[in-house]
Amino acid sequence: MKDANFLKENNARQVWHPMAHPADSLANPPDIIVGGEGVEITDVDGHRTVDGVGGLWNVNLGYSCAPVKEAIAAQLDRLPYYSIFRGTSNDAVIELGYMLAEFFAADGLSRAFFTSGGSDSVEIALRLARQYHKVRGEAGRVKYLSLKKGYHGTHTLGASVNGNANFRTMYEPLMAGCHHIPAPYTYRNPFDETDPARLAQLCLAALEDEIAFQGAGTIAAFIMEPVLGAGGVIPPHESFMPGVREICDRHGILLIADEVITAFGRTGDWTGSRHWGVQPDLMCTAKAITNGYFPFGAVMVSDKVAEVFEGDTSGKGAIGSGYTYSGHPVGAAAAIACLKETERLAVKDNAAARGAQLHAGLLALKDRHDLIGDVRGGHGLMCALELVADRATKAPVDKAVAAKVHRATYEAGAMVRISGPNIILSPPLILTEAHVDTILTGLDAGFRAAG
Repeated sequence: MKDANFLKENNARQVWHPMAHPADSLANPPDIIVGGEGVEITDVDGHRTVDGVGGLWNVNLGYSCAPVKEAIAAQLDRLPYYSIFRGTSNDAVIELGYMLAEFFAADGLSRAFFTSGGSDSVEIALRLARQYHKVRGEAGRVKYLSLKKGYHGTHTLGASVNGNANFRTMYEPLMAGCHHIPAPYTYRNPFDETDPARLAQLCLAALEDEIAFQGAGTIAAFIMEPVLGAGGVIPPHESFMPGVREICDRHGILLIADEVITAFGRTGDWTGSRHWGVQPDLMCTAKAITNGYFPFGAVMVSDKVAEVFEGDTSGKGAIGSGYTYSGHPVGAAAAIACLKETERLAVKDNAAARGAQLHAGLLALKDRHDLIGDVRGGHGLMCALELVADRATKAPVDKAVAAKVHRATYEAGAMVRISGPNIILSPPLILTEAHVDTILTGLDAGFRAAG
């Protein structure tokens, strides 16, 4: 490896970073992570921190998961690549498909379409939703509904259903036929409603209104995260997703659960849909499916949808989507090992317990620091702090202040993620009570440093 000075000097000169301004990366060089062990990461200067971000929501089992590493190495020796396009398959992907059907049986999902990651999974699910209706003879169902504040990746169709202007404005015009309703976000919403149950009903009424306005017969699918992630960790009231399910059923609209973040235990249940007692028609997964060790994803398909495709005799059910790396044997081997370890460790249970500890600690921090306007969490290991300059007006905090909190927190031993006015926390699901305490102590130091 090149020395630290070389890496620092050359990083932003040759690399453009996702979700960052190139000039900002030059002016404020990012931390260069060179090692990971357990739930801790080490930078190029030897500074070690608890990873409160979990890589990017995906390193559920931490950085020392030997079974996954060994599975990747063994598969590279045996068969490093072959495609699963029509006419060929591989043994690892067949075994994985069987395992996933068992894992997601409680969600009513039994088929897997493999992808290269989360944005790919969203794209495939949206495309399959349109095709499903065409095969059934309802070709006019081409529109999509989604939530403001929702995040569904950065491909053009995924960005079109995104509900955050940051991922849309500079890339418009996006796909037509994508419409949004207010999110059940109690801290900020157009109804000025702070009661979660009442807000859920208002958002469901807005969904009904939008369906009536667009015409139910023109809508293919509603896509939502069971708990909104990148939009600031916004958990809905428990009545919301079941209400969406009922409305979609009544109007013949497919429900796509974007569980790229929430699947495999992060909410304290094995899936976010299961957390709310809902069975979706399609589910987007990725991230934790290989613990972040290999780019991989899967769209899980319900029997209802599968039967339409598999029973088609017109030819319209032939799937015209796929990726070079769909069903990659190394990714499949990694996912098999990861799923076995995920279940063996029952990480959902630790996510629930440590998530409750983290959420309680964040609420205590709010009592001590006026910069914290809102604390969100309480559903496994996904939490957020929304920073404000003034609690009465809810004016967002200046970016420089948020950056100062981030820097001081990092120096105090915890890596956290800044997204707009939010500090987002999504640590590995294997962290201990002591690790949670380190994150909370680090944040406390960060807020004290920012004044």
